[in-house]
Amino acid sequence: MAKQIVLVRHGQTEWSRDGRHTGRSDIPLTEQGESEASLVATTLAGWGFRAAFSSPLIRARETARLAGFDPTIDDDLLEWDYGEIEGRTNDAITAEQPGWSKWFDGPSGGELVEAVGDRADEFFGRLESIDGDVVVFAHGHLLSVAIARWLGLAAVEGRRFPLRTATVSVLGSKRDEHVLRIFNQVCGAVEIDPVTLGGTPH
Repeated sequence: MAKQIVLVRHGQTEWSRDGRHTGRSDIPLTEQGESEASLVATTLAGWGFRAAFSSPLIRARETARLAGFDPTIDDDLLEWDYGEIEGRTNDAITAEQPGWSKWFDGPSGGELVEAVGDRADEFFGRLESIDGDVVVFAHGHLLSVAIARWLGLAAVEGRRFPLRTATVSVLGSKRDEHVLRIFNQVCGAVEIDPVTLGGTPH
């Protein structure tokens, strides 16, 4: 298994800025999102990665490119399929369906959260053969669910790990147990030292 897995949520898009559910819609980065993505390069400057992976959607691929990576595209890193709530805000949905939660009720016509967790598990399984550190560019809810699954939690517990745009989280292990070493670190403010985390420097 990869020694450490660095998770990067993509930079800002118009829909993420406005709180709209952005699943499979291929929404590009805003100018602010492009600036945020460029700061990822600073934060990860000291790191030597054995492999890089990205969702096929442009907001993740562009974040990877602006951060200086040429990632392998992996469809399991696609964002949650939101079905009929795609493009809608929580406020608009709960105004019609009080108490509704995508985490517990699921989006009509989309994926259940357990299916998102299954995709995260499949992706982690493919990292078993990689000896070294890996960086992953993907989406807020997919990565939140991935964090939960790495920690041995049910996929629905991903709701406890909300991620801002263009942030870094680091998954690792300690004494054979999976741990979350860094969570939701804003890029640009701090350069993460891989050596202190037990990772691989350049």
